Amino acid sequence: MEHALNIVLVEPEIPQNTGNISRTCAATGCALHLIEPLGFEITDRNLKRAGLDYWDKLELYRYRNLEHFFSENQGDFYYFSTKAPNLYTDVEYKGKTYLFFGKETKGLPEELILKNLDRSLRLPMLQDIRSLNLSNSVAIAVYEVLRQWNFDGFRIHGKFSDDYR
Repeated sequence: MEHALNIVLVEPEIPQNTGNISRTCAATGCALHLIEPLGFEITDRNLKRAGLDYWDKLELYRYRNLEHFFSENQGDFYYFSTKAPNLYTDVEYKGKTYLFFGKETKGLPEELILKNLDRSLRLPMLQDIRSLNLSNSVAIAVYEVLRQWNFDGFRIHGKFSDDYR
């Protein structure tokens, strides 16, 4: 299945964050792309526990570095950073979309952001807050894209059990 929405984690360091992100990807049909080096092994029990039983529903790709990733993928690339000039809500997401997020301690490489200022996006926060948790940032961005796409193909209405009717 060709995914329209893709999450790219550049050198993620914390297995629990990547596990949570993998669960978000499984629940939303996003492919997850991991750029090495990783701060953990894919077999890490913390990574697996955070993703629970969704690993079989996840489309996962690994790359040696950013150059390897760019040589194999095309689409609309957006770079999330606390240093970015544009708000994530100011973009109209279309087509095959890749959302990039950097490692927990440093974010994306500054040169990548500077080369792509028009596609570098931020989540607004109060002045004295350094950043949001990586898995929370990914979830916010994913659901903004899906909202713009009218949650096409998603279950949007809940259902109570027969006991509560």
